[in-house]
Amino acid sequence: MTITQTKTPLDITQIKTPKGNILVVDDIPENLHLLSDTLTEQGYDVRGVINGSMALRVAHSVLPDLILLDIKMPDMNGYEVCQKLKASESTRHIPVIFLSALNEVIDKVKAFEVGGVDYISKPFQVKEVLARVENQLTIQRLQKQLWAKNLALETTNQELERSNRELEQFAHVLCHDLNQPLQSIILHTDMLNINYQDRLDIKGEGYITKIRDSSLRMKTFMQDLLVYAKVGADSQDITSTDCNIVLGQVLDNLKAAISEKNALITHDSLPTVNVSQTQLIQLFQNLISNAIKFQAPGKSPQVKVSVKPVDNSAEVGIVSSINATGFHENGRNSLEHDGNYWLFGVHDNGIGMEPDQRSHIFEIFQRLHSNKDYPGTGIGLATCKKIVENHGGQIGVESEPGVGSTFYFTLPAQH
Repeated sequence: MTITQTKTPLDITQIKTPKGNILVVDDIPENLHLLSDTLTEQGYDVRGVINGSMALRVAHSVLPDLILLDIKMPDMNGYEVCQKLKASESTRHIPVIFLSALNEVIDKVKAFEVGGVDYISKPFQVKEVLARVENQLTIQRLQKQLWAKNLALETTNQELERSNRELEQFAHVLCHDLNQPLQSIILHTDMLNINYQDRLDIKGEGYITKIRDSSLRMKTFMQDLLVYAKVGADSQDITSTDCNIVLGQVLDNLKAAISEKNALITHDSLPTVNVSQTQLIQLFQNLISNAIKFQAPGKSPQVKVSVKPVDNSAEVGIVSSINATGFHENGRNSLEHDGNYWLFGVHDNGIGMEPDQRSHIFEIFQRLHSNKDYPGTGIGLATCKKIVENHGGQIGVESEPGVGSTFYFTLPAQH
């Protein structure tokens, strides 16, 4: 009679993964066996050795999750073993719990000084050992999880930075390559209008006007997009910059708009900061030109640039000290200060905006008004945000419909 032996398929779900890999070091066999048996019963994978030399060899080959280490051992004591472990790049991360009959404070202090994470006095209680072991292994697991998440976050940030660089490069190339044919369209449209004006009816002239206006809007859009893309590339051009000089240049650039709108521009005495001068000019010019542009018909713009020192960039969110004309009198405005940041405000008496409109105005391509009412590309405030954050600051807005807006931003102070 033939007996056939059947094998039950192995159920991998029934295989228990060890709770942790522990190395026990003790020159007394009874202690070694007791600890090894107790920890093994609790589901740990345990290796036991009787001296320091063996402990170092096993630690380097196995890399345990935790080491229980006796202090009083022949040839090499526990302190020396721990010091050698912490001196090695491959084993310095392994937590060490000392086990010893030495109960003097000086012995325990030395254990922590050489790199131990905990200390258990002999004779030990099994429950205490298990609790301390599980506590350290939990900390170890959490540290590994945190390390893994930080690594993943760092990788994601690197990918994001790479994508941003590629996007900026793409925008730069796109704007550069499209500018020439767009300029050609505008030029030929002007030539068509000049040379064939007598042959065009009203409808034909309207078509030409629409082509030219659309081309000019596209050109403005590409110029703004190019400025936005170049913000990161100019980040290394940091110099000590007098904001008063920068503001003077901005007002000169906006002279035509200021004259056309009969705008009144005032400002505090401004500080000197470490910034990219090109970007600071762009920042002030975008904010002030918006303050001039977004006005009710027939109303003369009044714009004030104010500044005060603050200790924290987060104070950009404390807008109770800002009103439509400037900072309250109790706000500090002395240029001699020990604060970490300057809080700038660009205040206007324009049309303002509703509270629900403020949350997305700094996003690129976001517009609150039609191009017919207020021409623009939806890139200017996104550029401002990128410039401010590129310098380690923050930007925000407070506004009331029909009263005006205050755009405020922080820049690091120069010490």
